[in-house]
This record gives sequence, structure tokens and C-alpha cells, in this order.
Amino acid sequence: MFGQIRKYTARLRTSTRAQPVITRERRAHNLFEAAATYVAARAEDDQDRIEEAAAWVSPEALSFGVSELACRAVVALARERAESPAVVARELLGLPTG
Repeated sequence: MFGQIRKYTARLRTSTRAQPVITRERRAHNLFEAAATYVAARAEDDQDRIEEAAAWVSPEALSFGVSELACRAVVALARERAESPAVVARELLGLPTG
């Protein structure tokens, strides 16, 4: 009985030691860094950087970061052009305004 407890606690100790290292690696980049790198790599057609940035965070987090980046970019361009964000977004996508 005590042998099983020792094995269990030894396994538990080694698994909890390994986990923070993995967590630290995942936290090296936040979702906004990943999104910025991912979008820039897509714009430059750099497949290696695209894959690297996509591995930094979960797909859901990357999607959120890319969406937030798109919103901020449209707002910044709209202010710069003195146009509405809707007009800028449609122009960027090549859609007719109206």
C-alpha cells in the first residue's frame, strides 16, 4: 500500500515540475504579439513565421487577437482618412460602398 502511495507521489512531483516549464514556454508570447507576428507574416507570405506565431497561443486566442488587430487597424485608418470605419473596411476588402 505504501509503495503505491510513494509511486503516486513521485509521479505527481515529476509531473508538476514539468508543467511550469511548458507553461512558461506558452506564456513567452501573449496573444497580441502572436496576432501581430501572424498578420505581418501573412502580409509578407512568410510561412515559417506564420506557423511559429500560430503555435504561440491557442487557435481561439489567435483568432481573437487577429480580430482585435483588424478592428484597431480599421479605426486608425478611418481616423487618418477622416472616413467612417465602415467605409474603410469595405474599401480594404474591395467591396462597393453604399
